[in-house]
Order: sequence, then C-alpha cells, then structure tokens
Amino acid sequence: MMAFLRAAMFGLVALAGVMAGATPSTAADYPNHPVRWLIGFAPGGPVDIVARIMSQWLSEHFGQQFVVENRAGSGGNIAAATAINAPPDGYTLLFVGPNNAISTSLYKHLSYDFIRDTAPVASIMQLTNMLVVSNAMPVKSVQELIDYCKTNPDKVSYASSGYGTSVHMSAELFKAMTGINMVHVPYRGSALAFPDIMSNKVQLIFYNLPTALEQSRGGNVRALGVTSPQRWPGLPDVPAIAETVPGFESVGFYGISAPKGTPPEIVEILNQAVGEALKDPKLVARLTEIGGIPKPMTPAQFGQLIADETEKWRKVVKFAGVSVD
Repeated sequence: MMAFLRAAMFGLVALAGVMAGATPSTAADYPNHPVRWLIGFAPGGPVDIVARIMSQWLSEHFGQQFVVENRAGSGGNIAAATAINAPPDGYTLLFVGPNNAISTSLYKHLSYDFIRDTAPVASIMQLTNMLVVSNAMPVKSVQELIDYCKTNPDKVSYASSGYGTSVHMSAELFKAMTGINMVHVPYRGSALAFPDIMSNKVQLIFYNLPTALEQSRGGNVRALGVTSPQRWPGLPDVPAIAETVPGFESVGFYGISAPKGTPPEIVEILNQAVGEALKDPKLVARLTEIGGIPKPMTPAQFGQLIADETEKWRKVVKFAGVSVD
C-alpha cells in the first residue's frame, strides 16, 4: 500500500511539474506558425498602412508570418469581437486604436467589455487627425469654416470612416464646442470618402494624418488644422484647431491587444519585439514619414492608456450627446 501511495505521489509531483512548465515551453517556441492580426478597417487606410509596416518587421523578426486580416465595419467592433472570441494562444491579435476606447460608451449594445475581455500587449505610436476640406469650399481657416457653417446651417456634411472612430468623434467634438451643425456621412474607408470630398459631395473630414496629409500635399484637398493641442511635429505651418477653439483635442494611439487569457509570457515576447521595432531607425523613419510618433510602453502602461482614453472619450460622447444603438 505504501509503495502504491509513493508511486501515486510521485506521479502527481511529475504531473504538476509538467503543468507548471507547460506555458513556458509553449512560449519558448512562440510563434511556431503564422499569427493573424485583425484590423478593424478597410485596406489602404492609415491603420492598415501602420499594421502592414509593423507586420513586415515582426514577420522578419520572428521568422513567421504576421498576417494582416481586414475585418472592416461597425467602427472596428467586428474585428474586436472576432479577436476577443478567438483562442487566447497568442496567434490572434487585434490592432487597437481610439475607436476601441470610444465604442465602449458610444455603442449601447456591445457584446463585450473591451477592457475586461482583452489583454494589452504593446503601444506602437501616437498620431493626430487633420481637418481637410474640399477645394471647392470657400474657407481657408478654421474660423472661416465655423463662420461658413453658421451662415449655411445643415448645408455642410462631413465624412468619417465609420461610427465610433476618432474621425467621427473629432467632428462631433468640433460641432459641440463650436455650436455648428454638420451632417454625418459614414464611409467604410478613406478610399471611398476622399473622392466624394474632392468632388464636394461631402465637404470635409477630420481624418488620420497619414492619408489626410498625403491628399493635402497632392493638392486634392485643403488642410485647415490638426486635432492635437499644439501644432504637430513636422507640420509647423498647419495650425492646431485649438488655436481657434481653445481646449479642442483629439490625439490618437495605435497598439496591439490580445484575447484575455493570453499567456503573459507570450504577451511579454510580443511587447519586447515591438519595443525593438520602435528602436529600428528604418521603421521609425517610415512611421515618422506618415506623421506618427513612436510610443513604446509596457503592457501595464498600455492598459492604463486604454483605460484613460476610454474615460476621456466617455466624457466626450456625453458632451457631444451622440450614441449608436
């Protein structure tokens, strides 16, 4: 009997050792097959551009493909729900941005709680939106736009990349803080929105800097201001909207999250890799070219940023008086 008990105890100890070592051994060879990275917006937009820059670097770094998968729609919520419901094994990641912080309070019936149901992985960069208008609009400054809207009520429309995006909420905050009226026209991406702005079917957009800057430099639209509290580095000639509308601010962030329960060892591997990427001069130069400021953070710091942004946008949603059923 004693021999049986000793054998049983030995077996339990051995099993415990195997279980204790399961996660580290899994993390040790991570990733050993392709990783999919879910993007909540259409190909060709700023989120997609940054994701593909980062995915190329990570693919080369790990020797495994980081495959960008676009799941556009519902302000990025389709991609978020898909990622949250995926196995928490490190092989499904989510591109995170202001839309995820905004959706928490803007959408009344989300199937998930973003902060509760995700694990923050890494911060990538910070960027601003840019207010651009159709060249057909008879305005050349933020104040002239405000005056024009007030003398032409309900005749000005603004495009966005969907409900709950920073593009949408930047415009709503602008409306609320200036007392003007504009009609919201949501699109599924900038590829569809900008042709309509150029033809003056829609008059303006508060779009993410990379694409807005490209369109402005190409002479397709006119830049009036950036949504950061001060002028954005590298664009000293473009005023901050806050210079005309004191207190106006809408600065975005890009990063990576994973489903809740993803092993912390894998989260740390990914975080360290992104940190290395943001020290690579070539990658940093590419992000800088499109108006981004690299912002490496620990997972805990990035989680706190998401929480802070969620609370900030909750106040903005309430202030603007908007919601989506």
